[in-house]
Amino acid sequence: MKTVVLEVRSLADSLADATHATHTGQGDVETRIGFSTPELLWQILTANRWELLKGLCGAGPMSVPEIARKHGRDIEDVNADTMALLDAGLLVRSAKGIEFPFDVVKVAFLLKAA
Repeated sequence: MKTVVLEVRSLADSLADATHATHTGQGDVETRIGFSTPELLWQILTANRWELLKGLCGAGPMSVPEIARKHGRDIEDVNADTMALLDAGLLVRSAKGIEFPFDVVKVAFLLKAA
């Protein structure tokens, strides 16, 4: 099962983990995509984009028109959402189309008192 973890963490923490993995040869089993703030995470992961991810999970590569048709949405809006998800590393593009390459999504962040 291929898992992606969307998390709120600093760039320094992400780089420290990458350095540790490089030196030890022991990386995470899960793919991690970090966001510097919860607000940035929710700016990227809107409700419509979350619905796209759910619909693409396990569906294999699809074209933007296929995705739009499947979700009953405008092609231009779906194109904008898929571009944002591609830029964030959540979707991948191949010759066969756009694909969500994960089976599981975890969203992890803490809300702490000031």
